[in-house]
Amino acid sequence: MPHDPKNSKNEQHVENTVRRFKSELEDIDFALFNYVNDRLDISTSTNKGFRKVPVVWAGSERAHSIKNDDYERDEQGMIILPLISIERTGVKKSINKRTIPYAVLNDVNDIKGGGITVNRIIQQKKTSEFANADAKRKRGQDNAPIYRHGKKNEKIVYETITIPIPIYVECGYKVQIVTEYQEQMNDILTPFIRTPNAQKIVMITHGENTYEAFVQENYTTNNSVANYQSNERRYVTDITIDVLGYLIGDGKNQAKPRIVRRENAVQVRFAKERVIMDPDQDGEFRF
Repeated sequence: MPHDPKNSKNEQHVENTVRRFKSELEDIDFALFNYVNDRLDISTSTNKGFRKVPVVWAGSERAHSIKNDDYERDEQGMIILPLISIERTGVKKSINKRTIPYAVLNDVNDIKGGGITVNRIIQQKKTSEFANADAKRKRGQDNAPIYRHGKKNEKIVYETITIPIPIYVECGYKVQIVTEYQEQMNDILTPFIRTPNAQKIVMITHGENTYEAFVQENYTTNNSVANYQSNERRYVTDITIDVLGYLIGDGKNQAKPRIVRRENAVQVRFAKERVIMDPDQDGEFRF
């Protein structure tokens, strides 16, 4: 059965501290949408003044789009231009476009899983409990100094946090700009060309994740202004953006916890039969 993070006390406990170790296809989609809608924040002149151009996701259902999206429609239900739409056109997993870790790492073969270590800290409380137990046994009191003259405490409890290994994917997107006038197209297209400056790469973010987006150099136009017929005249420009993202875990189909906590063993004891042991040494080997 898939693992539900809402029912996991282990994942709820660390969710606030390691929130950035969650990345799905939806996060990559949101990152590009936020880049176009919030960061570029494009506006242009319309019949109702200088207004922000609405940005929509092309895959939404029509009924949901009519009720919830933030763009206007006329009496016949047609969208009032200008408009920017975003569509994911493909996902590619290539071994030539992935970064660290490059080696093939398998998850730990146990009930928890986890493939890559992201944090390791000392458990102060449990480490001190072992030290106090040794001090009580050797000196007869807690907190007695027993690690002096170069001696080190070898019973240190570490807490290690592991996550599934990130899988890098290349997502292709088509950003389509549709306007009624050439002036509107010029206003909207200019920020897409100018924002990356002299390069193609821009950094896009969503939540705690950051991805690399590459704006391709070709801006394909498909205008209908040269067709002098009764059809509606439109200016259409398609922009291709490739996003190099990464996936951590299987989302809702994750069979094992996405964030795993482990503690190392610092002492191993073997039980012995009391009938063959000296009664004075019996307490040393009890669990």
